[in-house]
Amino acid sequence: MHKWEYATVPLLVHATKQILDNWGEDGWELVSVVPGPNPEQLVAYMKRRKS
Repeated sequence: MHKWEYATVPLLVHATKQILDNWGEDGWELVSVVPGPNPEQLVAYMKRRKS
C-alpha cells in the first residue's frame, strides 16, 4: 500500500507556472486548485509518494 504526503501551496496568479514547475521538480503532483484569501492568490493542494 502506498503512503502519501500532502502540502498546501499558495499560488500567485502571475507566477503560477513557475511555482508549480518548482514543486513538480521535487516530485509533487497537483491534486486541486481552489480560490485563496484574495483575488490574486490561489491555493494548490499537492501530493507525493512517501519514500
